[in-house]
Amino acid sequence: MFRVRFHGRGGQGMKTASRILGTAFFKAGYEVQDAPRYGAERRGAPIFAYVRAARTVINERGVISHPSLVVVADDTLVGMPAAGVTHGMDAHTVLLINSHEGVETWQQRLNTEAKILILVAPEEVEDRAALPYIGSRCAAAAAVLTGVISRKILLAAISEELDHLSENIISHNHDIALSVFDDLAGHKGLVEQSNPPPATDYVRPEWIDVPFENAQISNLAIHTGATSVQVRTGLWRTMRPVINYEKCSACSWICSTYCPDGAINVRTDGYPDIDYDHCKGCLVCVAQCPPHAIESIAEHVAREQEAGATS
Repeated sequence: MFRVRFHGRGGQGMKTASRILGTAFFKAGYEVQDAPRYGAERRGAPIFAYVRAARTVINERGVISHPSLVVVADDTLVGMPAAGVTHGMDAHTVLLINSHEGVETWQQRLNTEAKILILVAPEEVEDRAALPYIGSRCAAAAAVLTGVISRKILLAAISEELDHLSENIISHNHDIALSVFDDLAGHKGLVEQSNPPPATDYVRPEWIDVPFENAQISNLAIHTGATSVQVRTGLWRTMRPVINYEKCSACSWICSTYCPDGAINVRTDGYPDIDYDHCKGCLVCVAQCPPHAIESIAEHVAREQEAGATS
């Protein structure tokens, strides 16, 4: 069975990539599962999607814990524990990273037994949460690495999954996918089918008794109701909205109402104030601001500016 995981951020098309690959496998005569995995996260939050493909009935369910192939659309996720990029990888796993860095750099950083390949990233874009055509690039790369999907089938799968878009956009996705398919042709069939570890080898972990100590003051439980403020969802942000108060007309009811996370507060003087601990960088406020007083800058640039201001 082929087990493929796609990792990216909300808005980068990993759901589309998994659907394209799943459709391609199906057209090639395989039984298929493909599904995205995310909750209430919005644009920029880490998400993943997975595909299983086999010639026989697939009885496995749930998240893939022992992947044959891991495709990473955004290399900033690799070092993020919450993204789970390296979960379950071993010497039989192929790790494909869309990156400007080389294989040696990632091998040194990760110190993994997995085989690492680089999908050379195109030029940098201002909004990394919307890497153009990355879904088709990742799907094409996965298709050629499995070695069982032809160019014709790949193009048919892209056309089927993108049939709601214009012919020009579909044609451009075809061109990009074929370019990636040809670039990685030398690694065709590198990804091998694998079987899950047998249940007979499972070793139950030893039970550890943790003594309970009575506390005079109860600790915070962020998993209970009304404590979501303790979860700093702003850590997901790649682009930061910044208010130019010289342009701001104090129509705060607009940006604060449209903010899907309620991360824009209204000050006593009527002007808006952004809670960066909980702003996910969806940039809805940038689009809705009538006087265009809210601008977006890359998160790393904003942090550099803050560091320079405090030094």
